[in-house]
Amino acid sequence: MTSEDNIQKIETLANEVATREGVQIYDVEFASSHGSRVLRIYIEKEGGVGIDDCTNVSRGLNLLLDTEDPVPGGNYNLEVSSPGIERPLKKQWHFEKAIGQKIWLRTNRSFEDLGAQGAKYQIAKQVSERLVGADSDGIRLQLEGEDLLIPYAAIEQAQVLHEFEVGKNIKKEIKKKK
Repeated sequence: MTSEDNIQKIETLANEVATREGVQIYDVEFASSHGSRVLRIYIEKEGGVGIDDCTNVSRGLNLLLDTEDPVPGGNYNLEVSSPGIERPLKKQWHFEKAIGQKIWLRTNRSFEDLGAQGAKYQIAKQVSERLVGADSDGIRLQLEGEDLLIPYAAIEQAQVLHEFEVGKNIKKEIKKKK
């Protein structure tokens, strides 16, 4: 596995390319499974990421990675993509951008241990709720009407939950097809 220092070096190189291409680095992951190694770079930009954005970042980053060689241990595949609509939330700024959205969250302690009062949260360690705040202290959720602060250190995993809206246009399309 690649060390944290190597990931930092890769992220620095990726930021260099991303800035030039008009996108932002959302996350960097290095995974190894069944003898295959993959370096994943997630990018985003206002208005959404297109295939050309991914291609341009991939090409530019490939050149830098070949020159700098921050990934020890031989061959690996480079993948550049958007983090998707149900994107993982790992960094403080990820949570800040997701305020107002519904998220899924798993913690390393029960919500009761974190200060929730409701009986339903006595042993619960995961929840799907709207994110109401995020700052340097942690994130805030409304659980049964109470504001609960969850420190980042207590968060094991989190992601945005996409909420599909069924509106009038969809109903019209269904009627047209009949």
